[in-house]
Amino acid sequence: MPELIYSATASLDGFIAGPGGDMSWLTEHLGGENEAAERVLARTGAILVGRVTFGGDDPHRGTEKEGAFEGAYDGPVVVLTHRPPDERPAGVEFATDLATAVERAKALAGDRDVNVLGADVAAQCLAAGLLDEVLMFFAPVLLGDGTPMFRQAGGTRVRLERLPGETEHWYRVVR
Repeated sequence: MPELIYSATASLDGFIAGPGGDMSWLTEHLGGENEAAERVLARTGAILVGRVTFGGDDPHRGTEKEGAFEGAYDGPVVVLTHRPPDERPAGVEFATDLATAVERAKALAGDRDVNVLGADVAAQCLAAGLLDEVLMFFAPVLLGDGTPMFRQAGGTRVRLERLPGETEHWYRVVR
């Protein structure tokens, strides 16, 4: 059964996007070998993304590296939104509720995993008990403000455990 994995790159102070959703800070920290990123990409059969992230800034916009995993991902995408657009890009589906979005992404993933992109969707999956793993990459920069990795109203505590044999920032959600 497909796992739901939230993966993102954050600043050392915990922001995945700068103020206003700015992702330009990330450009200088991407590229090169990253075995954990390659492993999660190889496991990804579908992407579940929120509308803000889907339509947001891309540090590689307009280049051959535009898109998820620096343009290396080529597969189905499910966008969770309350306002699906009239015109829908090829390979992209839209769902208006979390349960439908997760169900559809898992179906599209087949025997592979669903990669969750976007802090809001990841937090919704976590709150609903649907998120299985968290993989965080950290860039050596402090942004000071922006979109945090997770925003949980009331500061809900979530236990994580390191995945044996994986990078130090790849965790399983403890239920």
